[in-house]
Amino acid sequence: MRLSELESLTADAALWDNPQKAQKLMSERNTLDFNLNNFRQMSQSCSDLKELAELTEAEDDQAGLDEIAAQLTDLQNKVKHAELEALLSGEADANDAFLEVHSGSGGTEAQDWAEMLLRMYSRWAEAHNYKVEYVEETEGEVAGIKSATLKISGHNAYGWLKSETGVHRLVRISPFDSNARRHTSFASVGVYPVIDDNIEININEADCRVDTYRASGAGGQHINKTDSAVRITHIPTGIVVQCQNQRSQFQNRETAWKMLKARLYEMEIKKREAKAMEQRDNQGDNGWGYQIRSYVLQPYKMVKDLRTEVETSDTKAVLDGDIDLFLSAALADKLGEARV
Repeated sequence: MRLSELESLTADAALWDNPQKAQKLMSERNTLDFNLNNFRQMSQSCSDLKELAELTEAEDDQAGLDEIAAQLTDLQNKVKHAELEALLSGEADANDAFLEVHSGSGGTEAQDWAEMLLRMYSRWAEAHNYKVEYVEETEGEVAGIKSATLKISGHNAYGWLKSETGVHRLVRISPFDSNARRHTSFASVGVYPVIDDNIEININEADCRVDTYRASGAGGQHINKTDSAVRITHIPTGIVVQCQNQRSQFQNRETAWKMLKARLYEMEIKKREAKAMEQRDNQGDNGWGYQIRSYVLQPYKMVKDLRTEVETSDTKAVLDGDIDLFLSAALADKLGEARV
């Protein structure tokens, strides 16, 4: 059994003489262990529900049978989720993720929408027992945020969230409009993997400009107000990253370099995907300027993914972080494309 083999290998102290090999094997071991534990738990749940159903049926307890049917439906959804997760085999799918949200044009309305999205992803992450850290946050002038970056840590965080990159559109009656008119707002989301030592990204420091500064304005409700903030500009690509969540300038600098590596890695992945999509005459699905989802709160309620056509009228649940329906559909769609 591969897991037993990996446990023996990682228990050997000599393995750590080669840290890169050791980390790769540890990552594989942890992924296998996670998937097997999930399988065992779901198998046990299935057996338990089967026994309970037989007893409940013998007692002619219809209410009990209805409850068991609901639990079976929930288990079925978990199995489908696990099946998709088992197929997350990309080079960085198992990694933690940086998630950025930027408000579009439109001032306060767009900045409020960006904060709503930030809350949605934070709620989703917390519901899945992921750790959420605020890396950077710039507040809006009146309400909301201009931009923010989260680090979401946990198994397959990047694999699940990578399909969220793109433009998100909101239609609603504006709470900031005294005439109660309907407004359309936009915000962009970018998701990048936290790069570990298994993925080699070389950066020439001579190509970068490093600036230190104090967090502007209030600096964000989740950010420390110190002079230790760090901004790195990668001159060849124009990529800019910044970190201000630590009190130590050294820690902020270290995180900023990790963010830059993540952005450069993601840029390379997008180039590969764009080339593959061009070959299939299906360009543009992952661009920053591409609208991926529409959230309508008035005159009716609907959230619709424009790539998979998946939609729901339960807008409150979605904005409270219940986005698995969209994540699963996007992942299944992408895996289906990969098989073409």
